[in-house]
Amino acid sequence: MAVTTGSIEAAGTSATHWLKWGILGLIALINLYAVTLMYIQGETVFALVFLILVATGLYVFAAERAYVHRYIFPGVATMFIFIVFPLAYTIWNAFTNYSATNILTFERARHYHLSQTYQVEGQNYDFSLYAAGTETYRLALMARTGERFISEPIELRIPDAKAQPPATTAPIEIDLTVIEAAPDQPPLAVRELVRLRSVMQNVVAHLPDHSDLRMSGMRQFSATRPLFQVLPSAQGGDGSILVNQLTKERIAPDMRVGFYRQLNAEGEFTGPGIAPGFSVFVGWKNFLRVLTDPGVQGPFLQIFGWTLTFSFLSVVFTLAIGTVLASLVQWDGLAGRGLYRLLLILPYAVPAFISILVFRGLFNQNFGEINLLLSQVFGIRPGWFNDPTLARTMLLIVNTWLGYPYMMILCMGLLKAIPADLYEASAMDGSNFIRDFFSITLPILMKPLTPLLIASFAFNFNNFVLVQLLTQGRPDIIGAQTPAGTTDLLVTYTYRIAFEGSGQDYGLASAIATLIFIMVGILALINIKLMRVDR
Repeated sequence: MAVTTGSIEAAGTSATHWLKWGILGLIALINLYAVTLMYIQGETVFALVFLILVATGLYVFAAERAYVHRYIFPGVATMFIFIVFPLAYTIWNAFTNYSATNILTFERARHYHLSQTYQVEGQNYDFSLYAAGTETYRLALMARTGERFISEPIELRIPDAKAQPPATTAPIEIDLTVIEAAPDQPPLAVRELVRLRSVMQNVVAHLPDHSDLRMSGMRQFSATRPLFQVLPSAQGGDGSILVNQLTKERIAPDMRVGFYRQLNAEGEFTGPGIAPGFSVFVGWKNFLRVLTDPGVQGPFLQIFGWTLTFSFLSVVFTLAIGTVLASLVQWDGLAGRGLYRLLLILPYAVPAFISILVFRGLFNQNFGEINLLLSQVFGIRPGWFNDPTLARTMLLIVNTWLGYPYMMILCMGLLKAIPADLYEASAMDGSNFIRDFFSITLPILMKPLTPLLIASFAFNFNNFVLVQLLTQGRPDIIGAQTPAGTTDLLVTYTYRIAFEGSGQDYGLASAIATLIFIMVGILALINIKLMRVDR
């Protein structure tokens, strides 16, 4: 029987069709499983964002009408994941009290308080473990009165050290029954109990009278009871008030500060918050702290002023040196111009972090070569890292060294576009090199360089690596409520607020990061406007 070409093509098309839908179905199942895990772990926002992206991607690659979007979707999705979503998440945190002390959700903070227990005095039991098989044991308890209890064989498996621990560990429930005498076999030695201690601490033993026992020592179980209980509605509770079973004090969540706090007889909050706290919406509080709180406003304004000054001077110094050096190496009368170009561009070829660490050693007050030279010539040893003015000067010196090759390369290309007739006409009028530079070279260079200078200003505005590796923002600002240094830029100041000190105020850091984004966004808009004007 003859096989036609059309039937072969139809079979191939059908196989490709089913292969495509099979791959898309497999991707959908895998990602649905990942979304489910995120939701179970309590990461609802991340699960929702991931679900939307996956669903959109499946539609783009499955629907014929969305065919043209298949080529740009990976880039758009990547931009959304790594730019849009982190930015939106940061802005949201700026309106919350999210910090090291308020890092939980309200549900998890409530669960923590309700899971706390206390030991009941006089209800202590000595315990022993008896092997009942491979990783299987029987738990035996003996009361002070001589009454004995034992469990059925239970599995106590030590988790693998290389495996990732689960977010929450379910307790191991064990029921005990009364026995007349201890088992005939010898109990496990102390070293075995030490090995199983991490597992035993998760065991909850139930006596026949419904008492709950937990491990309270290497040889002891004790009766435990919940420390907090929900106040019944019959006593005026609304489900949010908890009662301490030992002190009978009532606590309730204060949504203004994100902590459980004690209630007085009138039902008003009193006393400090009870850790752990939870994250709540605080509105514009973090932004108002930046503008009105003296302990935050003072350092912020000082660092903001220094950030503007540092960015502006860095652009000026690198532009000045880069333009002058580019003009010199383009001079026809200079012998060995190629070698000079190579040597002057070398700082741009060395990774920035290596150069910064080298300069950190050179500026060392006691062992650095710079202070050694100054000591031999002038008899001084400046404290580059201790004096605010000297530390800032050091930052500008290092940043100028790192940035001038870029400006020099730009100017070298632009200088070749300047017509030689302009310099010849100027020479006929009796002009000199310096006058030509300021009246011809610099004005012609500034127009195409302006957008690049604004971009350089924005880059130096967020020059995190330089400050973090060279000075770490120090010396510190005296009297600041947050970690702040005289050489900090806004970006490093934000980092220190978020990740240094005991407070780790992520909400305040997010507010400052939002302000930085607005400032840099304004610079970007100015840059785009200037580029349009040039056209």
